[in-house]
Amino acid sequence: MSLHENPLLSDWTTPYELPPFSDIQPEHYRPAFEAAFAAHNAEIAQLAAETAPPSFANTIDALERSGRLLRRVASVFFNLVHADSSPELREVERDIAPRFASHYQAIFTNAALFARVDALYKTRETDDLTGEQRRVLEKHHRHFVRAGVALDEQGRKRMAEISQRQAELGTQFGQNVMADESSYLLLLEEEADLEGLPDFFRAAAAATATERGHDGKYAITLSRSSVEPFLHLSARRDLREKAFKAWISRGSNGGDTDNRAIITELLRLRAERAQLLGFANFADFKLDDTMAKNAPAVRDLLMAVWEPASARAAREREALAEAIRAEGENFDIAPWDWRYYAEKVRKSRYDLDEAETKPYFELNRMIEAAFETARALFGVTFRERTDLPIYHPDVRVWEMLGRDGQVRGLFLGDYFARPSKQSGAWMNNFRDQERLDGEVLPIVVNVLNLVKGAPGEPVLLSLDDARTLFHEFGHGLHGLLSDVTYPSVSGTGVKRDFVELPSQLYEHWLLTPEILSRYAIHTETGEPMPQALVDRLLAARNFNQGHATVEYLTSAIVDLDLHENARPDADVDVDATEAKTRERLQAPPEIALRHRPAHFLHLFMMEGYAAGYYSYLWAEVMDADAFHAFEEAGDVFHTETAEKLHRFIYSSGGGMDPAEAYTAFRGRLPEVDALIEKRGLKAS
Repeated sequence: MSLHENPLLSDWTTPYELPPFSDIQPEHYRPAFEAAFAAHNAEIAQLAAETAPPSFANTIDALERSGRLLRRVASVFFNLVHADSSPELREVERDIAPRFASHYQAIFTNAALFARVDALYKTRETDDLTGEQRRVLEKHHRHFVRAGVALDEQGRKRMAEISQRQAELGTQFGQNVMADESSYLLLLEEEADLEGLPDFFRAAAAATATERGHDGKYAITLSRSSVEPFLHLSARRDLREKAFKAWISRGSNGGDTDNRAIITELLRLRAERAQLLGFANFADFKLDDTMAKNAPAVRDLLMAVWEPASARAAREREALAEAIRAEGENFDIAPWDWRYYAEKVRKSRYDLDEAETKPYFELNRMIEAAFETARALFGVTFRERTDLPIYHPDVRVWEMLGRDGQVRGLFLGDYFARPSKQSGAWMNNFRDQERLDGEVLPIVVNVLNLVKGAPGEPVLLSLDDARTLFHEFGHGLHGLLSDVTYPSVSGTGVKRDFVELPSQLYEHWLLTPEILSRYAIHTETGEPMPQALVDRLLAARNFNQGHATVEYLTSAIVDLDLHENARPDADVDVDATEAKTRERLQAPPEIALRHRPAHFLHLFMMEGYAAGYYSYLWAEVMDADAFHAFEEAGDVFHTETAEKLHRFIYSSGGGMDPAEAYTAFRGRLPEVDALIEKRGLKAS
């Protein structure tokens, strides 16, 4: 096969230059990457050899333009290897991930290229640069410095070795978690196994079993949208225990898919990398490039919330113990009991359960609700297309239209769990918005893992599922509404502890009367959610927040402990660190970590959230305060406030400093009290 016959390297004549998914086969990726690496290397060599004095145009603009072919190939590959993988793609990933890391490590340790960037960096305050250009320049300079360009030859060599090995380990980590998840199935074969499970859940579990080749049975997977409702609803304590233990032991079951040795090596490598760059530990290195700036600031935030959260969890535990005693049982609550008895307490306290609320949260209606929220806030509308290329039959595509009726981007929705998909929920891009050489429209994808219903049956969401849909669409809008010139600061190209603000803020609109009254429609009766049920739902919105906050905080604190204490010359016992952190916090044994280290993809598949899982809480301080701006205005779609939100938060990308962007929107920076109030953690 010649290179010009490779669809990844050919001109894409598809509408909007979407990837021609049906033409791309696994064997196309390796030669495409080789060609793209070579093309990028040639561009970098030419740029580094430039003899004209460095200018923003001949250096930074050129650096931003370089690697477009590689970005195109990589965007297709890495999206598909996580959303619709195969053994062939995973084999390619094991080869390409370390090559990819080495390729960029070589670029960012190119001394001649750095000399040009550094010269511009030193005169950035006096040069005639826009705010966005200054941010782009600073971002590139920081990449070079943090890659180790200033180290001696031996140090640069070691940094390259570390970068390559980390990519190998991260790839294997993610593939191990996926293997544990896709291989697990809890089959429910008798009526007694279904005790407590309502009809909607049985139907979904039956569809899952059929899809996995077990007609006439019911199946629970380790997808959060399958196992978590099972833990809420199943009356079978023995089966809850079995499912829960499988869920929390992903990546730590021994054998070829056990991730603990991988974590140990990753932590050593990260610590060594940090020390090579002059930092005491990896947490210091990572946090130096965030809004938080340092570990003490992060710990102050986490511990400010820990005390009220753990106190709230203790009160919740007593309520669950009373519910157990009321049933005539006499056992101490275990982690696999918490959700089940919390559901009973919620029913007793608020006359509310999932069987009553789920018929009002139907998938298509919730997608429409997310779209309507975007229209009311930002003036954009969405038009579905069924004739555009897709990578899996479940994927749907919409055009996003601006106020002028012109297409401003494409949105792909990939909502259902399948064995070929990584667990969790995320947003990614097939193409970033930019206009360095003319307007480039963004192509954004949301990936969820909802349980698909039986053929022809509506897909009913839990409230948490609906929040997740809104959350990821908030990320999606961050990419779709991006309005910048340079690709490196497009959309979600912001500091890690700012990136969750647009997504978490967007969740607030789900439970507003303006959205609920129009889109929370019963799938059978067609009637809107009764006001009495709405009132009960809103009254219960902070129910069980002690549990939710504690399981999150323990994960965030374990993350920080691991990365602060790791050393290049000593192994870390991951299980012992988790146990010591829990003991120091006096964390309740009935509440497990939301993500235990061995399956913590945020931290160890990729480095993005390493020493940074606190980011969700940091952003929540902002999102709680930001939504208050609309409440203070007396209108959740207040035009002037929405315009500022659009301009400074959703469209500015990384072209503004996050603190400056937030202050431009709100007039000031937020305080933690807004978060504690939002989560209902104030002592009552």
